[in-house]
Amino acid sequence: MTAVWGSTFFLIKDLLDRLPAADFLAVRFALAAVVMLAVAPRAVVRLDPIVRRRSVYAGLVYAVAQILQTIGLGHTDASVSGFITGLYVVATPVLASLAFRQRISRTVWTAVALATVGLGILSLRGLTVGFGEALTFVCAILYAVHIVLLSRWSSARDAYGMATIQMGVIALLCLLVATPGGLSLPQRTDDWLAVVYMALVAGAFAMVAQTWAQGQIDASRAALLMTMEPVFAASFAIVLGGELLGWRVLVGGALVLAAMMLAEVSGRHETRVGQGCSATR
Repeated sequence: MTAVWGSTFFLIKDLLDRLPAADFLAVRFALAAVVMLAVAPRAVVRLDPIVRRRSVYAGLVYAVAQILQTIGLGHTDASVSGFITGLYVVATPVLASLAFRQRISRTVWTAVALATVGLGILSLRGLTVGFGEALTFVCAILYAVHIVLLSRWSSARDAYGMATIQMGVIALLCLLVATPGGLSLPQRTDDWLAVVYMALVAGAFAMVAQTWAQGQIDASRAALLMTMEPVFAASFAIVLGGELLGWRVLVGGALVLAAMMLAEVSGRHETRVGQGCSATR
């Protein structure tokens, strides 16, 4: 999922030269929502009313985060925005611990610290705190809330229906933001291809994958795995976007990879311990 997200950065950077950000978001998520509903409408109908309501809440959180991130990006550098957004890796275990009394191991906190340093090396080239940075920080907190909520509420059985409702809520809010100034559509064939890819693969597929996967792992490990997004973004930008491979990508990417591996080792160890305890009972 994070590999797919990472593949969109250089596409979005090019697309936003010709299409307003709010309009792009509205078209992207509306297309994803319509296709998902058309493919399996009964997936939404058979959801328990409580699950539907929770899906709406999760969609609202994600939609506001997307909008704030886009507005904030217009008032700060992309590198600073990327770093601040990545701070959800710190916020997620804190929120999980405060809201649900979820115990966070020292290994996970070490991985969080490694990932934060890695994100800083990858993205940060100076930081001033202003309007854009403040909005982006709120966005990072909301992404953390979304990760925690999905880890508590999602299941493999309900993943598609929940993802469809979330996508519909995101599309609706983005359309409300975009339409006052008039909705602009892509004019070029390659722009439409990029929007369709980001709607169906990076939007619909990724949302289903995230909703399903977060029913299997805890929120802290999910957040750490998602820090691979900027690593994949840099990799795609170098291979397909013509950007240069620098020391920041090598060092920052290595630290993020180390954090992810540490989190995975910790998670497997805890799983084995839990299984052993269950066997003794």
